[in-house]
Amino acid sequence: MHIPDGYLGPYTYIAMWIIMIPIWYYAGKKLSVELRSKQVPLLALAAAFSFVIMMFNVPIPGGSTGHAVGGAIIGIVLGPWAAVIAITVALVLQALVFGDGGITAIAANCFNMAVVMPFVAYYIYKLISGSAEITSSRRVIASAVAGYVSLTLAAAVTGFEFGIQPILHHTAEGVPQYMPYPLSVTVPAMTLEHLFGFGILEALITALIFAYIQRTDTTILYGEKSIAQKKGRKGASVA
Repeated sequence: MHIPDGYLGPYTYIAMWIIMIPIWYYAGKKLSVELRSKQVPLLALAAAFSFVIMMFNVPIPGGSTGHAVGGAIIGIVLGPWAAVIAITVALVLQALVFGDGGITAIAANCFNMAVVMPFVAYYIYKLISGSAEITSSRRVIASAVAGYVSLTLAAAVTGFEFGIQPILHHTAEGVPQYMPYPLSVTVPAMTLEHLFGFGILEALITALIFAYIQRTDTTILYGEKSIAQKKGRKGASVA
């Protein structure tokens, strides 16, 4: 899903920078309030994890690549605002050091993978898991569905950004100046590859990591309390 330079026209990539700058600012402010000391090392680990997993790019028709992102599990564990920062760091490093994703397209890539994905994943996870026990299998299923849907939706958004370029930027003769393929090509190309391939991989990764956290330390999960903490609180209220 890394968009390279030259595929998005200035109308799109400038608009994405305008959208992302306040999001980055607000995410930084939220981290200073929400992030617990226990989670600070996990933020760096999350950025490194996302960086590594996104390096396994597979070229796909329509002008981009397909890969897992790790955005769903980061959004579930650390919260979507922390995921914005962690995935942004990974994407910026990939663009600047490895040329994986364009410089002008950094904001667009961050919107697709560091905003759309973790927020969609987090709220799908919360919706499906409901009030189920933190150690229940329903939570694992919820995390898997969140990973699958969020990656596929992020890919569809990327395809939409590609597909509107011939409409926004073309010569007087109608020749596209940037991405040449229309929405009828880019959206299916991006969506289907993730729907039947990379989305399944994202779901599997998300579920496995979440299941591991269930067995080890659920206190690191964003907005959740451990079973011991809940029992302690109930005991205190009874006393």
